[in-house]
Amino acid sequence: MKEYSTHTLGTKYTTDYTVYVTHNDKIISPFHSIDLFQHEFENVVTVINEIPRFENGKFEIIKDISLNPIKQDTKKGNLRFVENIFPFKGYMWNYGALPQTWEDKDAICGYTQKKGDNDPLDVLDFSSIQKDIGEVYQGKILGCLAMIDDNECDWKIVVIDVKDPLAEKINTSEDIEKYFPNYIESTIHWFKNYKIPDGKPENTFGLHGKFMDKHFTLEIIKTGHGYWKKLMESQHVPEIKYEREGALHDNNQKTEKNQSGSKSGYYFLKN
Repeated sequence: MKEYSTHTLGTKYTTDYTVYVTHNDKIISPFHSIDLFQHEFENVVTVINEIPRFENGKFEIIKDISLNPIKQDTKKGNLRFVENIFPFKGYMWNYGALPQTWEDKDAICGYTQKKGDNDPLDVLDFSSIQKDIGEVYQGKILGCLAMIDDNECDWKIVVIDVKDPLAEKINTSEDIEKYFPNYIESTIHWFKNYKIPDGKPENTFGLHGKFMDKHFTLEIIKTGHGYWKKLMESQHVPEIKYEREGALHDNNQKTEKNQSGSKSGYYFLKN
């Protein structure tokens, strides 16, 4: 795989905080410029980590800023955080995106009958290796879940870092259950409920909430890659920035995080 690094500006948990992905001393777009497939095996994909495991801040690739840096999401001007849904701490996994994929906001998914959410495909990394914001690595495809969020299709692709000690042993949902008992069930529970503290209803899942296998998942990924190719050819979505690379900024500030971004209490769901 190619070598990637990050270029950080600002202080974590502020609106100025910005993480660019770099390659060969240039800023590149993690959305458009990193190859999806860089491994000899087709069941391994490139992953861009946005949110480290156990993090509360919601960081994501920003589509409408040039070169698509990773920043903390905001709502009505306020930085977004997820609550600790008991018994979990922040995000249960390394959470990221697949480069060169897109969920077409105008295409109806045949499995969920919903349009895409206008974002790259989301990735959940079940490995024990905690990742940094903007870290690029290889993930072995394990399966996927057909989440429906705000009436949009929002696939969750599940991988394990190829460098994880268990990567060679885990290939199916049965393997996941063997080595990570109840992790899939807990993942579904978390996604159903994580917006409830914000006053929103439970999220739902297509395909009866079934964890789909790696062969099905590869087809979902290829479809998302195809949508991205069409997007780049037409560049018909005005809010998306399409630049692939640019010059580094003069300053690279890696400052200490603001501790107020970490949530210590639990949110208890009502039965």
